[in-house]
Amino acid sequence: MIEKLQELERRYEELSAQMADPLVLADAPRYRELARSYADIEPVVRKYRQWRKIETRRDEARMMAREDADEQIRSLAREEESEAGEQLAAIEQELRRLLTPRDPNDEKNVILEVRAGTGGDEASLFAAEIFRMYSRYAEKRGWRIEPLTLHTTGVGGVKEAIALVSGDRVYSRLKYESGVHRVQRVPETEASGRIHTSAVTVAVLPEAGEVELEIDEAKELRIDTFCSSGPGGQSVNTTYSAVRVTHLPTGLVVTCQDEKSWHKNKAKALKVLRSRLLDIKRREQQEALAKERRGMVGTGDRSEKIRTYNFPQNRVTDHRIGLTIHQLETVLDGALDEFLDSLETHYQAERLREETRV
Repeated sequence: MIEKLQELERRYEELSAQMADPLVLADAPRYRELARSYADIEPVVRKYRQWRKIETRRDEARMMAREDADEQIRSLAREEESEAGEQLAAIEQELRRLLTPRDPNDEKNVILEVRAGTGGDEASLFAAEIFRMYSRYAEKRGWRIEPLTLHTTGVGGVKEAIALVSGDRVYSRLKYESGVHRVQRVPETEASGRIHTSAVTVAVLPEAGEVELEIDEAKELRIDTFCSSGPGGQSVNTTYSAVRVTHLPTGLVVTCQDEKSWHKNKAKALKVLRSRLLDIKRREQQEALAKERRGMVGTGDRSEKIRTYNFPQNRVTDHRIGLTIHQLETVLDGALDEFLDSLETHYQAERLREETRV
């Protein structure tokens, strides 16, 4: 690790010198590229320099504890050495975290998909609550959430909700939310008071950029138009504004009818399709890598039950990390940070262990 840190420090100094070069300053694209690289490694170099200072202090205290003639000074030096050792251990852990390869998608916006699973009307009602939970969390983070598709039920539930969530490092916070969310409660329509179990599936896909995935619309897509259905005013069932996009190579189908404009519906549908295709590509790469490296984290398997929301016991349990919070209503109101922070810490530790084994 020390060799890698020394190499990064040399690179940091090189970047600093290059950014001060008048020729580079006059070349805006080149300067921006260097500035991004500089900003990426600056936190690591600063933390490494802090580690070196504390290491020097510890070594000086250790020498003083062994050689000074005054017992009181030796005692103080031993305390100083112990304190510095604890600080070094904490900084080393932070350095390992900083050196762990970052997910290239962490800075991206996401396509959030929530669908009712097993459980009929109760599942659709819970899907509406889960979608609201993420919407409330997005509001608290200052993110923008733009619904792309919303299919509701007659009882006020949601069959399917798809939204674009935009903001600062959205994917880095929500990427571990994909999976099956299970609810256990007594439905309002249950006369005997029996607890029912229903499920909702959540998918969090990094938004795909145009350059990341090329689609030949003429050869790979079939685009059908049809009349919108459901609430929407006089234009519903009278104009062919709804769009169904089929990706022929994979059979993926995306439908959008929320906008009155055919062009807007097509753009939204293509945005969702592109992100789904990128997610398939990413998962295929992860699955191939997992065959070579056991214990690979993040295969994207959405069949896994990740969390249970138990209303009678007022608890939410994340099964991946064994964390239970007895504040169900607060969690459903968007208080997700305790789960998300713990998940991030857990998977960072997994990646560190994996890097150590390689």
